[in-house]
Amino acid sequence: MEATVLIRPETPAPARLSPEATRMFLEAGEASAVVAAQLAANAGAIEALAERLRANPPRVVVTCARGSSDHAATFARYLIETRAGVLTSSAGLSVSSVYDASPNLDGALVLAISQSGKSPDLLASVKAAKAAGAYAVALVNVVDSPLAQLADAVIPLHAGPELSVAATKSYIAALAAITQLIAAWRQDDELTQALATLPDALAQAWALDWTPAVERLTPARNLYVLGRGVGFAVALEAALKFKETCGLHAEAFSAAEVLHGPMALVKDGFPVLVFAQNDESRASVDDMATGLRERGADVLIAAPNRTEMGEAGGGVLPTLSSHPVLEPILMIQSFYRMANALSVARGYDPDSPPHLNKVTETL
Repeated sequence: MEATVLIRPETPAPARLSPEATRMFLEAGEASAVVAAQLAANAGAIEALAERLRANPPRVVVTCARGSSDHAATFARYLIETRAGVLTSSAGLSVSSVYDASPNLDGALVLAISQSGKSPDLLASVKAAKAAGAYAVALVNVVDSPLAQLADAVIPLHAGPELSVAATKSYIAALAAITQLIAAWRQDDELTQALATLPDALAQAWALDWTPAVERLTPARNLYVLGRGVGFAVALEAALKFKETCGLHAEAFSAAEVLHGPMALVKDGFPVLVFAQNDESRASVDDMATGLRERGADVLIAAPNRTEMGEAGGGVLPTLSSHPVLEPILMIQSFYRMANALSVARGYDPDSPPHLNKVTETL
């Protein structure tokens, strides 16, 4: 008796994810429109808050945030300390949520930054800060969130729904809102005028081709991301995105700190991504990038008007020139497109990183 052989049709292989089809790609690409709407919608509220800050200068500024929002807080720290001269520090959220303690914050300004405005430890920290005498300002995307209801003043991010776990447009919106606030507070006409050009510049930055970075980082296992000043804030953000969307171990350092130990790991071919804006930090960051290359590192650098490394074998990523405060914002916009493509090239789904959720319920 002949055996009956059942031939099952082959299960088709799943279609390869297209970089242009991810939520991360679509949402990050909205940043230009988001910032344009935000700058217009927030102008009145920002000016009112700026008048209050001039009339009642804060003794200190304390930032409350986690994840990408905390990287925006780092941007705020450098901007506030260099432009307003006010000491700025990041709050340890567990001081309130775990240890049930709070320092004396009488006369302090608290900047709480969040996409969702729901994280329990963030809410506990802001509540404790207000009880300790602080004036709380929330930069939040969800305007009816618990954080918005708790704050003394609210600056909406106007980023709209962000469904991808990876924050992109909400991070850029936070940087733009911080910049608009500091420019109004300090009555910085040059920065205010430059901000008006940011939406168009973001659209241009989104179109820049960082494909060489995708090609060189696809096989990578570890890398450093370096920046300084406001550029360090986007280096932190880029390192997080490498980890959460690309499965790539990345560590961010200030370009001034990489010599203090981390340099020991730099060997031939070790990848390094450098952000360098055109401010007082530029010369030192350029020197660091050149030194890393001389040690054999595979250096990719995003820096306006940097061409000499390109003549020596590549590594310069196209970057727009703008006001030095805005250049890191434009760089991270170009980076997001590259990181999304790198995630797909490495076989990941950037919208659904393993083990991560959109709202982190830290207690």
